[in-house]
Amino acid sequence: MTLSQALAKRIDMLLKEKGMSQYRLFKKSGVPQSTISSIRHMKNNSVSTLLIYQIAQGFDMSLREFFDSPLFSQENIQD
Repeated sequence: MTLSQALAKRIDMLLKEKGMSQYRLFKKSGVPQSTISSIRHMKNNSVSTLLIYQIAQGFDMSLREFFDSPLFSQENIQD
């Protein structure tokens, strides 16, 4: 999978796991809903580290915790 796909899946997984809506993530992270939607639907292939950091903060996570998923293992990413 591509890094964009892994990022989209991770956000979807965390939304479900934490029982959050995209709107709530927007309110907690400050990242516009349209940007979150673009990431989730893989319309944006170049997401900045700052955006990922803000999204992780919206989930009350560090970047390390956000990326601590098998989705981001070297053997899964084929960018």
